[in-house]
Amino acid sequence: MKIHHAVWFAAVFFMSAIGRAAAPSASARPNIIFILADDYGVGEVGCYGADHYQTPQIDALAAGGIRFTHGYTVSLCGPSRAQLLTGRYGFRTGGTNQDAVGRFTSAEQKLIPSTLKAAGYASSMIGKWSQFPLTPAAFGFDDYLQYKGSGIYWNTQAKAKTYVVNGETKDLRDGEYMPDLMHRHLVDYITAHRDSPFYVHYSLSHTHNEILPTPDSAPDSQTLYADNVAYLDKLVGRLMAELDRLRLREKTLVIFMGDNGTASIQAARATIGGRRLDGAKGSMREGGGRVPLIASWPGTVAPGQVSEELVDSTDFFPTFAELAGVDLPSDRVLDGRSLAPRLKGNAPAPRTWIFHQLARNWYVRDAAWKLNQAGELFDMSDAPFSEKIVASDSADPVAQAARKRLQAVLDELNPAGGIPDTGDPSGRHASNIEKKKKAKKDVGPTKTESEE
Repeated sequence: MKIHHAVWFAAVFFMSAIGRAAAPSASARPNIIFILADDYGVGEVGCYGADHYQTPQIDALAAGGIRFTHGYTVSLCGPSRAQLLTGRYGFRTGGTNQDAVGRFTSAEQKLIPSTLKAAGYASSMIGKWSQFPLTPAAFGFDDYLQYKGSGIYWNTQAKAKTYVVNGETKDLRDGEYMPDLMHRHLVDYITAHRDSPFYVHYSLSHTHNEILPTPDSAPDSQTLYADNVAYLDKLVGRLMAELDRLRLREKTLVIFMGDNGTASIQAARATIGGRRLDGAKGSMREGGGRVPLIASWPGTVAPGQVSEELVDSTDFFPTFAELAGVDLPSDRVLDGRSLAPRLKGNAPAPRTWIFHQLARNWYVRDAAWKLNQAGELFDMSDAPFSEKIVASDSADPVAQAARKRLQAVLDELNPAGGIPDTGDPSGRHASNIEKKKKAKKDVGPTKTESEE
């Protein structure tokens, strides 16, 4: 009998081991939460060396995963979000300016949630949706909370009187803080879907203008922008605490990213090591499109990593599709390259260049050089603080090789042969440009700006 029991136990143990090996690991199909901060550049994040802002929660998120020092996206909200959610450059989608993104149709544009749906992912869009038309549901999201415009905090703002949850218009009540309401919606959503994979596009209000007191601001605060940065950081920490409480932390990939660089009105203070970044939101300079980018997934992404690899915001579409185990759309060109192997500790060939287009301007950039649509070559060795233009007749063999290499990339992409941009050369809403022109004519230069 003892022998029979021993044989039976060994068999059960063996079969159990086989079962465990055959079953998908806990990290095989992770939940995905993409945190998108608004108008938030690297000069406002502690772990990136910010001089004037402390962000302990974001820093902790970075310490637990990968902090990418060369993450790039388009330097204005609408085109940036369009590129991120479609995985395609603007000349392919037409989303090269704010107004053009507002003309997107769900029949023409396939966004991340509709692809993940095939793998059984539930999805939610929470927060800013203003550059896109229709509702998030029209583009594949199962659940949404959206508000009008950007930088919505309190119902004292003209655009903040109401918001919409899954088609139902609701009043933002007196004393109710929109970022807190969004956080509660997020927690309720992930709690309800904790037993099946989910994807959340968490599009924050912070730190877009209009900068107002937060619930934590002192009554006489003279540092309202820093208060808003601190509240953004607090929300990140609260979300991580909820994932821990729900025992979802090791099952969830969290990405934190800025949608473009710091707004120009705040850029002078967003210094690193006493130096101001070259360019800001809406600029084709480095400070416009180089943004904070962090990936955290305990148990899968090794902690404490700092990577100088180039990452392009088109990369998230194929990354999430690969992690979900779903095929990419076959009826269109996708520009992104999956980061999934990199997140899992493998070492695929790194991306050698990123592309940035806003309106009728574009450039391609590698680790050390940048070439734009006008044929201007820049030495990026001092970026993000300065960009040194190289004489067109330079005999420097390294510069000549860089020009030839980057021109080959532009020739292959052929942005000039894509959907032409017909909006304002700045990429901003034409109506806002007209308002600014009228304001300057009536009252002279102003320090306020819509940033839209």
